[in-house]
Amino acid sequence: MSQAPDAISGNWSIETRALTKSFDERPVLKGVNLKIAPGEKIALLGPNGAGKTTLIKILSTIMYPTSGTVFIDGLNSREKAEDVRRKIGFVGHNTFLYSNLTAFENLDFYRRLYDVPAERVGQVSEMVGLKSRLGDRVNTLSRGMQQRFSIARALLHEPAIILLDEPETGLDQQAISLLWSMLRDDRNATRTLVLTTHNLERALEIAERFLILSGGKIVFQENRSSLNLEGLRQAYRQHTQGKN
Repeated sequence: MSQAPDAISGNWSIETRALTKSFDERPVLKGVNLKIAPGEKIALLGPNGAGKTTLIKILSTIMYPTSGTVFIDGLNSREKAEDVRRKIGFVGHNTFLYSNLTAFENLDFYRRLYDVPAERVGQVSEMVGLKSRLGDRVNTLSRGMQQRFSIARALLHEPAIILLDEPETGLDQQAISLLWSMLRDDRNATRTLVLTTHNLERALEIAERFLILSGGKIVFQENRSSLNLEGLRQAYRQHTQGKN
């Protein structure tokens, strides 16, 4: 039996087709077409209001598009949302931690949700430097510590895809250094990474391809091999000046 054109996606980790999103009839995303290969590290850049967070939320199934289709590892994210979530680790402004539970209880809840072995809780807590704080209730922790446990939550089930929406927000300098070291040293060559950040220097350290989103559209993309920091800054200024 032949399949409808939208039924399958090729061998892409992430693919969007003609993606749009509007809020109260105000368009935020305007026909975003995107293909990301397995293992690719992508920096999504752009000014405030460009649609970066909206796009990341749609990719993570927190939000659905107004029109268009999203495929995650070949799965239609609207039709197979639960399966898609098992493939994704998401770090955003919301920690998705329950404030009245301890850090351990939060991570234990998520590891049961994803059928992860119990020892993984200690492993990811150690990765973010907070194993000694597992017994603390989340609402007693600083914002920076909560965000670090949010990173641990995102890594808990060893997802194939990591989505990071300005993950340094709320972190102290030590935690920021820890985060970027973890991203640089990630030895999983098949793990796909999509990162939104305003820090072009950090983006250049981590990403292999750079996309600039402006006015709800992808207006620029280039590989790291063709760019240095000054070239990236120049492209950013050229494509975002006076926009949004």
